[in-house]
Amino acid sequence: MRLSPRSQAIIHQAVAQRWGDRAQVRLFGSRLDDAAKGGDIDLHLQVQGSLDNPIWEASLLSAQLQRQLDGRKVDVRLLGG
Repeated sequence: MRLSPRSQAIIHQAVAQRWGDRAQVRLFGSRLDDAAKGGDIDLHLQVQGSLDNPIWEASLLSAQLQRQLDGRKVDVRLLGG
């Protein structure tokens, strides 16, 4: 997995601030390949319970993480249930 400990901590903290223990976050995409270079950060979040507007919430999280991760592009797939 090609994410620094700092990046991992930022992601986990942002998710915990929004959804607490209700959310589980997983990395997917090119960042799972240790031999690859570059690439955006693709996150899959599963949140227990319903979400009022998952597209909006995913967009807000993506924007927050991009700011905190020095402009690195972050894609968020968010599912409630």
